[in-house]
Amino acid sequence: MLSTSGILGYGYAEESLKIGMSWKPHVIGCDGGSTDPGPYYLGAGKNFCSRLSVKRDLRLMLQASVAAGIPCIIGTAGGAGGEPHLQDTAALVREIAKEENLSFKMALIHAEQSKDDLVSWVNAGLTKPLVKMKPLDEATINRSERVVGMMGPEPIAKALDEGAQVILTGRSSDPAQWAAPAIRAGMPPAPSWYAGKMLECGAEPTVPKEPDCIFLRVFKDHIVCEPPNPIRRSTPLAVSNFALHENSSPIHHIEPGGLLDTSACTFTAVNDRAVKIDGMTWTPADQYTIKLEGVENAGYRTITICGTRDPVLINQIDSYLETHREKVASKAESFGVPRDSYKLIVRAYGRNGVMGAWEPIKESQSHELGFIVEVVAQSQDVADAVLAMARTSMLHADFAGRLCKEGNMAFPFSPSDISMGAMYRFSVFHTVAVTDPCAMFPIEYEKVG
Repeated sequence: MLSTSGILGYGYAEESLKIGMSWKPHVIGCDGGSTDPGPYYLGAGKNFCSRLSVKRDLRLMLQASVAAGIPCIIGTAGGAGGEPHLQDTAALVREIAKEENLSFKMALIHAEQSKDDLVSWVNAGLTKPLVKMKPLDEATINRSERVVGMMGPEPIAKALDEGAQVILTGRSSDPAQWAAPAIRAGMPPAPSWYAGKMLECGAEPTVPKEPDCIFLRVFKDHIVCEPPNPIRRSTPLAVSNFALHENSSPIHHIEPGGLLDTSACTFTAVNDRAVKIDGMTWTPADQYTIKLEGVENAGYRTITICGTRDPVLINQIDSYLETHREKVASKAESFGVPRDSYKLIVRAYGRNGVMGAWEPIKESQSHELGFIVEVVAQSQDVADAVLAMARTSMLHADFAGRLCKEGNMAFPFSPSDISMGAMYRFSVFHTVAVTDPCAMFPIEYEKVG
């Protein structure tokens, strides 16, 4: 199987694709999304990769797929796998097919869940919370902007059974799009799922590491990982290191339908560019569960970016920011904006902008500091207004020993205030118990071209 990149739209070397296709894969594909960029994209229904870059990556993949007569599978289409993301990706596929005179059967596997279904599952006692979330309830469901289910390999295998050559999925488990064709081809679940773990992020299990293609050969009791690009190498260290990512446990990987155990894996160099991995095991779950991911509106955000290299100000920055916060609150109250109606956050880069209160280094010797000032409120108007007050205070407020007569801050942009629009938070991180792994994920077929 040939994976072109870690995310559709991240890019890859066209020559890598050509070499990979010369190795005659049975499947070509790419994971299209992730929760890594946060909740905004699921809530807003937008892709976090540009249409231009996604179209470039997808065009080359579709041409290669049709020319070789093999399936092309895109998991978590559009970045978050909701209905808008799936439809946008499908429209792009149709556009490319028309431009390149391509013809194929396409399957769209839907993953967005209705609120009525979610409520019925809660009432039936089928849902459980993850990561310290509270039990799911009807109020949380009704507040949600969008909820998707994370499909396993079964709906993808079903689409392959129905003769689909191009498969676009809504939200799917990252390895599932690869486990599906491997298991369907008769490979055991353990190496099939492990192959998916390697393929989901493209050339990540290689050195040097950057977005590019990776090629996996799946056997009954092992897999072999090799990058097509001659400038890259899969090494035992690179592959074993990558196998630890994105899981609460480095060796136990919970997936729809079971547990992939990598504790007994060995990593053996086949040559200086390829690695054999064996020893993985798969334990089926007693109860098949689907992860649910959902977001709700958390307000509206406005930011400004500024910086200072005034040593007098930098030496008293903590007291300055405390005074700044109080001045903003007092001024906002004079405009009829209560203190509890917004949140003001100032990130000081060069001091503790990355880790905030967790930063272990308490004294900074930076000659300059950068600030991102953020206001979150229940309306964009309030966020804009309070941010404008905060920006003015940062710029002009007095402090002990001040030598400058005007602005304390340098602003790199005009306009200085940036309205970010609606923001979201994850409100649904739960599982639902199912009897049919395909029931939540209806498949729609169409002839393209």
